[in-house]
Amino acid sequence: MRNESPSRIVVRAPNWIGDAVMCEPALRGLRALFPKAEITLLAKPAIAELFIAYPGIDRRLVYNDRGVHAGLSGKWTLAGLLRRHRFDLAVLFQNAFEAALIAWLAGIRRRYGYVTDGRAFLLTDPVARPDRETLVHQVHYYWDLLKPLGLTGAPPVPALAVSADEVNAMNDRLSEAGVGREDLLVGINPGSTYGSAKRWLPERYAEAALRVCRRIEQQQGRSVSVVILGAKGEEELGYSVAERLTVRSTVLSGRTNIRELMAVTKRCTLLLTNDTGPMHLAAAFAVPVVAVFGPTDWKTTAPYRQKASIVRQPVDCAPCLLRECPIDHRCMTGVTVDMVDEAAAKQLGQDDRLSAIGHQPPGPHHHGPLQGVTVFLDRDGTLNPDPGYIGSPDQFELFPDVADALARLTRAGARLVVVTNQSGVGRGLFSSGDLDRVHEKLRRLVGAAGASLAGIYVCPHRPDEQCHCRKPETGLVEQAVRELGVDLSRSYLIGDHAKDIELARRVGAKSVWLTTSEHGAGARMDQRNSAAAVASSFGEAVTWIMADAVVLEQGRSDGQGHS
Repeated sequence: MRNESPSRIVVRAPNWIGDAVMCEPALRGLRALFPKAEITLLAKPAIAELFIAYPGIDRRLVYNDRGVHAGLSGKWTLAGLLRRHRFDLAVLFQNAFEAALIAWLAGIRRRYGYVTDGRAFLLTDPVARPDRETLVHQVHYYWDLLKPLGLTGAPPVPALAVSADEVNAMNDRLSEAGVGREDLLVGINPGSTYGSAKRWLPERYAEAALRVCRRIEQQQGRSVSVVILGAKGEEELGYSVAERLTVRSTVLSGRTNIRELMAVTKRCTLLLTNDTGPMHLAAAFAVPVVAVFGPTDWKTTAPYRQKASIVRQPVDCAPCLLRECPIDHRCMTGVTVDMVDEAAAKQLGQDDRLSAIGHQPPGPHHHGPLQGVTVFLDRDGTLNPDPGYIGSPDQFELFPDVADALARLTRAGARLVVVTNQSGVGRGLFSSGDLDRVHEKLRRLVGAAGASLAGIYVCPHRPDEQCHCRKPETGLVEQAVRELGVDLSRSYLIGDHAKDIELARRVGAKSVWLTTSEHGAGARMDQRNSAAAVASSFGEAVTWIMADAVVLEQGRSDGQGHS
């Protein structure tokens, strides 16, 4: 199919918000497979709204199954609409028989999807569904559908975007409710349109939120407000939580459209939630989440790569996937306020929103073999792909092996410090606040894997400003030495650019030159700035450092023993 290079593709999106968010990485994958194709998203109204201005698609078509497309005649009308667009490929992420039937009625030549719901005979390119015994996360479920088309690698974390106008409009609305623009915001999503079995107790949500607000106020000395979210029909539930709170709160249950829900979710410092769509929205905006799971399977629908966000009470009958509990709801009543509060404390401790700009104290104390060792890290091209200037969290993703490799260093006791040139600030391409939000996401992604960054040091200047902090100048490292007490004789630097290697030489750190970017291609040829090692992946670089550091630390210990 890839050799045929379809020019007009229609994608049938999933019907639920959470599923649509988990499908987003696959949309990016489809665009990567067919970069020149015109891609149209066919989705129900709420999902179509979710993907307004989404860069991976060219057009949205709304499937209004409660209006013009209701009933058999409505399906025929929709098929006629699709027929006029002359699509040559339909990719069906939605599993229902109906999705394949409409694509068949529309005369779309190639119809591609999982063999589900008895629809195999309607598909020209059926794909076997993953074995039910092999549980996979829903992000992988959608991503893997495209593997027969040539998609490779692991899916990235879902990411969404809202416009500055949408953010400002929501901030104005919150201000009218008494929530200041500088206030920190704790979100609560106590409902679930799927059914009551997924709902934690409202009085416990209120108590947990109060504890979280007190902790944030003590840490920051800033005002904290609560916003309660929910769908239409959940207004009464929202007010039942609000009336138990003793801090400023506003109830938006049933009073937001999808775009507004996205904007307010993005504003949150933390979201307390059940297993619902807003949980996935928050995760897509790199907002820390504490999610209470009961009857649903956390292994398949938890926020992707955020195992630390899950709170659950293991019981024999879960996951049952029932909408209503037929017995005593033990999977939810067994989850205590203390459990949620503990998870919230961990999530907040991993989040840069509650830390000083630039750096924060080291994370949990580790007594591993690399205790006292510092690893300096370049950012663009080393930790993440370098598409140019990154001024928004939506543009930022780690290389696949980075988070786990950093977690290895953290567990071994090493201290991790990012040093990065970001002249986009000095050039006016984005603000320092925009950069802070990118680094919030960086901390969030590595924190979810169990890694901790002791500091992020930034040079915001243009190259022509001749500052002392722009690499390979040593100002950033010198600042880290002053503030963090770094011992440079026990330090390393991982980077993809000759400037990083030169910086390491100037400060006396050992360097590992990555070949993960176009800059890194010169690593094996550049003799002037020779590195201690050259690595083809970040994980390989970390493996070398850990082996080298253990040898050096052993030699240091032996030397002390003979002195």
